[in-house]
Amino acid sequence: MTRVIKPGQTIGIIGGGQLGRMMAISAKQMGYRIAVLEPTEDSPCGQVSDIVIEAAYDDPVGAEKLAEVSDVITYEFENIDEKTATWLTEKSDFPQGAKVLGITQHRLLEKEAIQSLGIPLAPFHSVRSITDTDEAARKLGFPAVLKTCRGGYDGKGQRVVRNLEQLKQGATELLVNGECVLEAWIPFTLELSVIVTRSRNGETSVFPVVENEHRENILYRSHVPARVSDEVCKQAKELALKIVTGLDVVGTLAVELFMLEDGRLYVNELAPRPHNSGHYSIEGCETSQFEQHIRAICGLPLGPTTLHSPVVMENILGEQLAPIMDNIGTLANIKLHLYGKKEAKEKRKMGHLTVRASSVEEACDRLNLLAKKNVLN
Repeated sequence: MTRVIKPGQTIGIIGGGQLGRMMAISAKQMGYRIAVLEPTEDSPCGQVSDIVIEAAYDDPVGAEKLAEVSDVITYEFENIDEKTATWLTEKSDFPQGAKVLGITQHRLLEKEAIQSLGIPLAPFHSVRSITDTDEAARKLGFPAVLKTCRGGYDGKGQRVVRNLEQLKQGATELLVNGECVLEAWIPFTLELSVIVTRSRNGETSVFPVVENEHRENILYRSHVPARVSDEVCKQAKELALKIVTGLDVVGTLAVELFMLEDGRLYVNELAPRPHNSGHYSIEGCETSQFEQHIRAICGLPLGPTTLHSPVVMENILGEQLAPIMDNIGTLANIKLHLYGKKEAKEKRKMGHLTVRASSVEEACDRLNLLAKKNVLN
């Protein structure tokens, strides 16, 4: 019989950022206690937790302390030390386990795993040294995107290269951080994502397909429902379910996709956790991605993911925080989420806004009006 973690018991979270915070808030609404492992003081998740263990993510003593006080353990980001993940898998209730973490921490392993499931993705080639660049260029051509295999987010750790000289220069810069992977350029017209959840008892659920808009490689807005055909939505959900089942994922998985002009879909990246593009679900869906994740790791039945109405989520970056705080009285019919980060740095995600309306376009109009008033510049 599948183990059930009941309200009143303690959920341990590795990582004290905003995803952990929103996960903790959902869990506490359900009656759980929260312990967090986080090296910095007064973290976003630590502010709403019952127990805070201040230790590095690769500190074995910190991991042991978290295991001692927790009935089940999860994480808010995937860059967890391999030894720590393996120890937690063997010694604690860590239903997501080390295997999927190991795959999604490494872009090349992730692509190979997706490819093994027969899922379409951009052609790729490993770049472990400068000598690999000639063959990679010959096979994939240009333009292409060079990415570090480990780390990197919001456009960090990657270069768009348009010729062999740029590829060699990019490889020289990025290989200092470890091996890389070169991806063929996909001429996409839209970026989509799907949040899918699989519980520890094998039950699955999928959220509405999201249409994402980026600025300077940072997610700007998520529009739901995505303005694509029913057939594209169906295919996107089927791909997400095939991946979450094929990789034996437990918990939440975000699947990022490229859509070509003819409607074909290519998987871009995976994230085995709640995702920025799923924040709309807090107000937009009957069950949020965070509550669903808690239900999944605790062995509870998954909730319905019905969309209440069209909804748009917009990120708040560091340079936008002060104008929003100065004009907070203008946010009628707009939901404000702030993450409790101590310092508002430029391009740092400090919170988000969510607008529900009769259409995606109407929701965007409300947000655009704030920009015209210099509230969201």
